[in-house]
Amino acid sequence: MKKHLLAAFLLLPLLLSAQTSANDYTQYVNPFIGTQTDETGALSGSTFPGATMPQGMVQLSPETEQMVTWDPCSGYDYNKDIIYGFTHTHLSGTGCTDLIDVSLMPMTWKPTPDRLKAGDFGQHYSHDTESARPGYYQVLLTEKRANVEHNVNVELSATIRTGIHRYTFRKGDPQFVVLDLDRGPFRGEAYYSKRRTYDVIQSQIRIIDDHTIEGYRIVTGWAKLRKIYFRAEFSKPFKEHLLMNGDLNVGKSDVVNGRTLRAAFRFDQEGGQELMVKVAISPVDIEGARKNMEAEASSWNFDDYVQAAHDAWQKELSRIDVEGTDEQKTIFYTGLYHVLMQPNTMSDVDGRYMDTNFEIKQMPKGQTYHSTFSLWDTFRAAHPLYTLIAPDIVAQFVRDMVLHHKTYGYLPIWDLWGQDNYCMIGNHAIPVLADAIMAEIPGIDVEEAYQAMVESSTRSHLNSPFEIWEQYGYLPQTLQNESVSITMEQSFDDACVALVAKKLGKTEDYERFYRRSLFYRNLFDPETGFFRPKDEHGNWLEGFDPLSYEQPCFVEGNAWQYMWFVPQDPQGLIDLFGSKKAFLQKLDENFSLTATSGEVNGNASGFIGQYAHGNEPSHHTVYLYNFAGKPERTQELVEQVRSEFYRATPCGYAGNDDCGQMSAWYIFSALGFYPFHAGSAEYVIGTPLFTKATLHLENGNDFVITVPNKTPDRIHVKSVKLNGKPVKDLKITNQQIMEGGTLEFKMK
Repeated sequence: MKKHLLAAFLLLPLLLSAQTSANDYTQYVNPFIGTQTDETGALSGSTFPGATMPQGMVQLSPETEQMVTWDPCSGYDYNKDIIYGFTHTHLSGTGCTDLIDVSLMPMTWKPTPDRLKAGDFGQHYSHDTESARPGYYQVLLTEKRANVEHNVNVELSATIRTGIHRYTFRKGDPQFVVLDLDRGPFRGEAYYSKRRTYDVIQSQIRIIDDHTIEGYRIVTGWAKLRKIYFRAEFSKPFKEHLLMNGDLNVGKSDVVNGRTLRAAFRFDQEGGQELMVKVAISPVDIEGARKNMEAEASSWNFDDYVQAAHDAWQKELSRIDVEGTDEQKTIFYTGLYHVLMQPNTMSDVDGRYMDTNFEIKQMPKGQTYHSTFSLWDTFRAAHPLYTLIAPDIVAQFVRDMVLHHKTYGYLPIWDLWGQDNYCMIGNHAIPVLADAIMAEIPGIDVEEAYQAMVESSTRSHLNSPFEIWEQYGYLPQTLQNESVSITMEQSFDDACVALVAKKLGKTEDYERFYRRSLFYRNLFDPETGFFRPKDEHGNWLEGFDPLSYEQPCFVEGNAWQYMWFVPQDPQGLIDLFGSKKAFLQKLDENFSLTATSGEVNGNASGFIGQYAHGNEPSHHTVYLYNFAGKPERTQELVEQVRSEFYRATPCGYAGNDDCGQMSAWYIFSALGFYPFHAGSAEYVIGTPLFTKATLHLENGNDFVITVPNKTPDRIHVKSVKLNGKPVKDLKITNQQIMEGGTLEFKMK
């Protein structure tokens, strides 16, 4: 029986692959890309392989960590061979851990009170009997007891707000399911000393009937005071249940409250080998979870859910059609899949959501509220990609950020589960709003969005002391830690406000924010050729080391990586060096100098000299050569990054994917252009990867990128024409793309 069952599991992906048509883009998505670290830990996407929908609230995926700690923050490591549970919420590619809510685990041995107290339900698995594709995940769990092997085949799918499980037990095996509400990031001493605390404040499990359980957990962690309510329905009745709070067995009670809750359920073998579980979640209340279940998951047909998820992903992935090798398509469409996972739905089907002030608010009928804005990462390319291919969704993101501003006082910094965790620096919702306004996306209240941008650039908050900013024209390190990084990034954000002010004819605002956008110059030291920290008296601070990642004036980088972050004013940056020649010498050194000083930041990887593609501050730097008259060098570096740091394997990213930013860099750079100045709705020319790519735009137009003489060894661009006219400044605009037409490259 085992051999036949195993053969069927292995054959399933092949059968499904054979059934896919040539234009089925989902066949090129490999959800395992980015789930593995190599022996050095240098290549880690921290993605998860489980089932989710585009912008879904549910991300149903396995946990290979008994308690998730630091890396991978997604809870899944391809190098591990034990799964501890399947949880319904995850973060994709982030550098911090949170979510990991409502864990279920099918088992073939009885979960005794001692086992529930220990919380260890791990079972072995092999990648040979594991598969995944958009909206579907499958794995065979195996355990050997008394020299007899027992297994459960687990299949997962999802709607927007509901996780769908199908467990197939071997004939004759006992059938149990464990529910764990105490799973989450590790809460030991080492965790407290290094990272934000995480704890379950309160939770509940309630037996409704012999098919249904409901409950909630209230958690504080990276996002403060998260509330997760759930309703779980089983396809057949459970015959016994066990509820526990820590080591307290509550007997025959049908409800348990506490902070360390677990439950176990036994099902009869006579009811068949197959057991389905549907788990709807809500950030609002139990009633929200019930309504989400009723609206999205009334059926018990598992295959229908898989098909619906496939169709949703097919629709989203078909926004771009590329012609290339299967490997190129796999990297490209997996990247697009990773971008479109988030931001996530954070309202119930009835439109209710929890606002930043912890009040329950109501969206207008048919509208959805979103969260998971990893803005320090995603403003650079992921959000500009949304602007380009999904402007209808961007209008919703802008609306939701403005709603955040109305109750919180300023735009989100890092919005998770509807709350701001203040992670990272800058005010990078601003370039997202600016990009949408400059692209003239319909459905946006421009004046309201602009006012939010201005207020978020003038109201002081954590890491943004604007009174000091305008008083000194930079941030003194003696008054603000991480001062150089914040000065560089705030100058960029101010440039985005200035762009919009100019577009709207607000002259006084434009002059103010344009002046502020040049504050970066006040920290440039011409003697060392670096941006350096000053005190409040204008004196350079001693002990400056441009190679060190341990300088308190920088964030996740060193002076080499931050010296190029002036995307709003590349000519001004060149002028600081006195000439293009001197600038190019320094830029060349950036890509050739391999020296280090002290401990390298854990976020830095994917090195070409000092360039670190594994972290976001470097991402635009390869395109700087365009502005200094050497576009051929940009083209060489783009190809080097594409070929060295992106792979169609589990060990496929040179650093955390960070909610799709790493992927978005590849998508743009493979198409042949990149949003160098995110927020401007403009793109600089690079070098195309594909012979042809077509953007099927939201307005019904097609924008075709064609490279008639493209070969793998041809990376240098001879000429570029937009609708037959030369592109002389190596720049195209969002408006030009929206009009449709053809961008034709000729390679040397």
